[in-house]
Amino acid sequence: MEDKLSLGPGSRVRHPAFGDGVVIALHPAAYDVSFMLYGIKSVGRDYDKWEIIEAVPAQEAVTFSDMEKSLIRILRYYSDFSEVTPLGDKWIGGVLVLRPGSDEYQAKEIPMETFFHKIVMVRDRLRVMEQRINSSNLEDEEKVNLQQYITRIYGSLTSFNVLFKHKEDQFVGEKKTT
Repeated sequence: MEDKLSLGPGSRVRHPAFGDGVVIALHPAAYDVSFMLYGIKSVGRDYDKWEIIEAVPAQEAVTFSDMEKSLIRILRYYSDFSEVTPLGDKWIGGVLVLRPGSDEYQAKEIPMETFFHKIVMVRDRLRVMEQRINSSNLEDEEKVNLQQYITRIYGSLTSFNVLFKHKEDQFVGEKKTT
């Protein structure tokens, strides 16, 4: 008798009824799977109607650290989860002032931290949109066209890179090749 593949935490699957999901725990007779739209469901280990998108081998003992890494990976892939992105030191405590061209209107002041938080939210939501486009059922040509728009949006947002403390957190637009 042939041994069936045992999926480990972090394995990605596509269920015919629940859609895309990630295995988050193994039990003797079932997997706990976190589905993007339906939450956590138990699925029998002998279930064979789903598509295995990415199999992560099951290990006998899973450490807390392994589970934590799996959960972070799931959250990054399926949600608006974002890590803390630090504001550049010189901007901490600063204020963004929007001053109209006419003195008859009042200026608007926004704490730099508030403004920066909104910029980071835009960046993180663009990343989620990019991931969802890439994992969608769109034709490759449509994916490429949408990806080009996202790249241009990133390029338009590079003006805000001066606010980021770390270069790796910054927006990157279209890379020029010479």
